[in-house]
Amino acid sequence: MLESRGLEIVILAAVVLLLFGAKRLPDSARALGKSLRILKSEVGAMKADTPDAEPEGPSPQPRSIQATAEETVRTPAPKEAEAPYEA
Repeated sequence: MLESRGLEIVILAAVVLLLFGAKRLPDSARALGKSLRILKSEVGAMKADTPDAEPEGPSPQPRSIQATAEETVRTPAPKEAEAPYEA
């Protein structure tokens, strides 16, 4: 089974060489490699920009925030808007 696999690869390489020619194969492989590098970097950037991406390492435990009586800040109630012109 392994011998026929090797023969299939050799035949496939010969067909590709005949179809595209020896001059175009390196250029095509170079363009394919460049495209794959760009795709890989863009996928990595998208994963980094995703807000629901899990951060590396353990996640911090949520803290409960409770204000004491001294820490509470009282804000004045908003004033009612007055009409600028009354007839």
